[in-house]
Amino acid sequence: MAEVDTVIEDERWEDAGLETLAERAGLATLHWLGMDADIVVMGCDDARIAALNGDFRDKAQPTNILSWPAVEHVAHAPGAHPARPAVAELGDIAIAYETCVRESQAQHKRFDAHVTHLLVHAILHLAGYDHLNDADASVMEDAERQILAPLGIEDPYLEKET
Repeated sequence: MAEVDTVIEDERWEDAGLETLAERAGLATLHWLGMDADIVVMGCDDARIAALNGDFRDKAQPTNILSWPAVEHVAHAPGAHPARPAVAELGDIAIAYETCVRESQAQHKRFDAHVTHLLVHAILHLAGYDHLNDADASVMEDAERQILAPLGIEDPYLEKET
């Protein structure tokens, strides 16, 4: 049975309910993918994610979320759904508190909805989805909408009026 393990490095994530958000996003995404795999989500701060971003992407600056798939994915045709990896562990995710707060406020989105969207997005990356070209971005965004809608989260790509 799929499990979403949450590691809290920044206590603010406990108050924000990251464990519940990660489990909800993780199980919904894995169900949509038709996969039974484990995921680890680490809730951290901007300093920690900047260090990770520097170590793994040579971009020593904060970002909202990072993901590390457990397997290297097979290339797929642009606009096609990637093959589902047959793995027990899908991979790891790190998410930064301060960046998520700033983004949710700037985009006029509920914090929990924004975090859930980012987690779904990162889990899709773990499963081989990407947005390097328009066709793949369209497939990934459609997948996100299909996963988020039953969770009561509106289309994250709609512009909010202020």
